[in-house]
Amino acid sequence: MAYDERLARFRQAHLNPFDKASEPPPQERPDGGDPDPGQRLEPSPGDPESALDLGLAEDHFSRPVGLILASDVQQLRQAIEECKRVILALPEHSERQKDAVVRLIHLRLKLQELKDPGEDEPNIRVVLEHRFYKEKSKSVKQMCDKCSTIIWGLIQTWYTCTGCYYRCHSKCLPLVSKPCVRAKVSHQAEYQLSICPESGLDSQDYRCAECRAPVSLRGVPSEARQCDYTGLYYCSSCHWNDLAVVPARAIHNWDFEPRKVSRCSMRYLALMVSRPVLKLREINPLLFNYVEELVEIRKLRQDILLMKPYFITCKEAMEARLLLQLQDRQHFVENDEMYSLQDLIDIEAGRLSCSLTEIHTLFAKHIKLDCERCQAKGFVCELCKEGDVLFPFDSHTSVCTDCSAVFHRDCYYDNSTTCPKCARLSLRKQSLFQDSSMEAEP
Repeated sequence: MAYDERLARFRQAHLNPFDKASEPPPQERPDGGDPDPGQRLEPSPGDPESALDLGLAEDHFSRPVGLILASDVQQLRQAIEECKRVILALPEHSERQKDAVVRLIHLRLKLQELKDPGEDEPNIRVVLEHRFYKEKSKSVKQMCDKCSTIIWGLIQTWYTCTGCYYRCHSKCLPLVSKPCVRAKVSHQAEYQLSICPESGLDSQDYRCAECRAPVSLRGVPSEARQCDYTGLYYCSSCHWNDLAVVPARAIHNWDFEPRKVSRCSMRYLALMVSRPVLKLREINPLLFNYVEELVEIRKLRQDILLMKPYFITCKEAMEARLLLQLQDRQHFVENDEMYSLQDLIDIEAGRLSCSLTEIHTLFAKHIKLDCERCQAKGFVCELCKEGDVLFPFDSHTSVCTDCSAVFHRDCYYDNSTTCPKCARLSLRKQSLFQDSSMEAEP
C-alpha cells in the first residue's frame, strides 16, 4: 500500500498539463474509505502543492528551470510573493520546499536582470574626476560605496575608479557627489598633522560632512560617527568604521593603533601611505631621541647615499641594476630626511630595519669585494698612512666636509691640524693664482 501511495504522489507531481482539464474527479468508495490510490488526486486551489504544480513541478512539457514565463517586473514580483507563500506553507526540509526555494532564486535573479540591465553600459565613465571602468569579475562580492549595499557581480553591473578605487553600482553613478581623492593627492599631497581636530557636531549643522545627511549622536535619524583623521562627523553610509593608522598619532605619539576613519579618509590614506611627504626633523625632531630604530635607519640611508656615486659610475653595478633593490622606496636613494607613513609602520614592526640591512650588506659587498673598479675608488688615511683601504660608508671612518676625503675616525679627531687634502688643494690654488698674476704683468 505504501508503494501505491508513493506512486500516486509521483504521478500527481508529474501531471501532463493537457490532461488536467479533462481529468475526472476522484471517485469515493461506497464504504467511505480512501479513494483508489491508482486514481489521480486533484489538489485543492489553496493547497501549496497546487501552486507548485502550476509553475514549479517538472513534466515532459514544462520549460527549462532557468526560463521564466513572466515578462515584466510586476508579474515577477507577484510570482515571487506567491513562491514565498508556498515555501512557508510547505513542510520544513522537504524536497518540494527545496525546489520552491530554487525557483524563488531564479525568479529573483530574473527580476534583478530586468531592473539592472548591463549589456549596453559603457566600459569607461568619468564622473567628478573619477575614471570609472566597468568590472568584468562576476564572482567577487563587493560593497557599493554610495548606497552601502552588496554588489552582486553575477547579475549587477558595477564600476571601479582607477584612481581611488571607489566602487559602486552602475545605477549609483549619477548619485556620486564626492570628487576623486586622487586629484587631491596629486595637487595637495600632505597630511593632517593635528590629532583628531574635532570642532563639534554643531559646527557641521548636525549634518554629515560628506553627503550632508542629517545626523545626531543619539542615532536619530542617522548615527553620527567621528573620523579620527579629520575630526569630522559622518553618517553610517559615509563612515563604515574602517580602521587605519592615523599619521598624526604615529608622528607625535609613535602610536600605530588603527583608528576608525571615514570612507573618504580611508581612500586618501591608502593613496598617501607610500608617498614620502613626512620630514621628521622638522615635524618632530625629538622623535629620534626616543626611537632607536629611527637612528639606525637614518644611518643606513646615509650610507646608501654615499654608495650611490659608486654605482652610478660602475658599469657592472649598472648592468646588475643594484639600485633597483630599492625601487619600492626610491626616496631612500635621493635623500635621508623624507619618510612615508609606510616607512614608519615598517620601522615600528621591525621589517624595514632587517630588509635595509640586507640591502646595505649587498651594496657594501659589491664595492669592497666584488668590483675592482669600485675598490680602486677607495681612500687611504693620509694622517696615519696605515691600515686598509677606506670607504666613506665604513663605520670607523670620518669624512671631511670640505673635500670629502676619508680618514680613520680616531686619526681625524685626534689630529688638531687641518685636513691634508684641503691644505694641498689650498696651496695648489694659491700657486695657480700667483702664476696667472705673473703672466698678467707686462
